Amino acid sequence: MTLDINLNGLRVVVTASSRGIGFNVARELLRRNARVVISSKNIRNLQRAKEELKGAGEVHAVRANLYDHKELENLISVSWELLGGIDALVWNAGNISCEPCLLHEASYQDWLDAAKLHTIAPGYLTTLLVRKWLEKRTKGTLIYLNSVSVKEPMPPLVLADVSRAGLIQLAKSVSRTYGSQGIRAYSVLLGSFDTPGARENLRRLAEERGEPFEETWEREVLSRTPLHRTGKWEEIGSLVAFLLTEEAEYMLGSTVVIDGAMSRGIVI
Repeated sequence: MTLDINLNGLRVVVTASSRGIGFNVARELLRRNARVVISSKNIRNLQRAKEELKGAGEVHAVRANLYDHKELENLISVSWELLGGIDALVWNAGNISCEPCLLHEASYQDWLDAAKLHTIAPGYLTTLLVRKWLEKRTKGTLIYLNSVSVKEPMPPLVLADVSRAGLIQLAKSVSRTYGSQGIRAYSVLLGSFDTPGARENLRRLAEERGEPFEETWEREVLSRTPLHRTGKWEEIGSLVAFLLTEEAEYMLGSTVVIDGAMSRGIVI
């Protein structure tokens, strides 16, 4: 079952969407009649993803290296042209190359990479879109896909946890500053979803610990939630689609958790 939400041609850009969470969120939005631009720095993966998604609805592909500010600018300008405007951005990003890694293993460059990917890139894309929306006097929605580990840290992801935590502040700041002009933002804290990236990270961790992958997956993923499973794509798809509708307007600035009760705390 999915929520019966029709996005009626809403024009959405989804970053890092050639596979994993971004790809599946894009697919779920297409199923709900959004018009979508997907992006990735890997052109081969991007073209493959476009081929897989084109049967679900109107989908375009724009190459974008999220570490490069010129490519961020190009992503917005080309997507605006392809869709005839942009109504929403769904921010998603993978992991930097060193992760999973502990704090004492991180180099200065690793910290720079984390800041560029998880703070500067979404911040700059937000600046570009807010400028456009103010100039055109149109509404816009920003959804930052984040991790529940910013609420309850996971040591092997310390660089991501520290740098992604600012997305909560960004969503609130955007909403308080521009909400009266129809621009709203949300931070969505995700638990575990079965993605190639998640499996790659856990496989590296299992190898470092000298234990079977299945044992690591059970302990680090499945056993962390009473549901003993990962999230379903229709679940995150329905949530994101709802946040894109006007019915979610009064929730602007909110931090929404979808983690199967993985996190134990009650205060964000």
